[in-house]
Amino acid sequence: MKRIIIICEGPTEVEFCKDILYKYLLSKNILIQTPLVKKSGGGIVPWSSFKRQVENHLQQDGNAIVTTLIDYYGIQDKFNFPRWQESKTIADKPQRMDFLESAMKLAINEDICYRFLPYIQLHEFEGLLFNNINVFTNNIPADDLINIVELEQILDQHPNPELINDTPNNAPSYRLQRLIKGYNKIVYGAILAEGIGLSGIRQKCPRFNNWLTLLESL
Repeated sequence: MKRIIIICEGPTEVEFCKDILYKYLLSKNILIQTPLVKKSGGGIVPWSSFKRQVENHLQQDGNAIVTTLIDYYGIQDKFNFPRWQESKTIADKPQRMDFLESAMKLAINEDICYRFLPYIQLHEFEGLLFNNINVFTNNIPADDLINIVELEQILDQHPNPELINDTPNNAPSYRLQRLIKGYNKIVYGAILAEGIGLSGIRQKCPRFNNWLTLLESL
């Protein structure tokens, strides 16, 4: 059985992997493990620390594939990710993610980098949850949906939820806080993701779909 280690940015991503990805990939004869990013308590850390964690996983198990589930939105200039400043000259955001992922892979020890398949979620994991109006109305109590009109506008304007923008006030997680009373990332992330289903997420989110297609092809 193939083993894939998915380094997760935070508890929300871990729960998603356990609730949604685990059973699906197990049916493909793939077992996943979901360690958190170390030394963060949830969130991204400087590249030097992140690289050390990636290489440790790769060295400890010579047969495992290591990938990541981290948000582009959480990576800061000061973290010095490989070719970070150069990436900002690429206007097309999906192409920018491809460039950064390639740079991350090449920055890993050349003897083991072939087993590293980095993935950066554009812009946030929470973007995947903006799939359709029914998943909200069927899973969130009506009294807790604060602004259904804004939600409908977001869905209409972003047929690809991955492109919901990353300005400080309009990142997907901030939008959800405005839309759902008492929003809890872990709880509602799991509820909405399960309500959408993996196939629904893949249909709307091409980068996520490409990543999962790569993993299941292993």
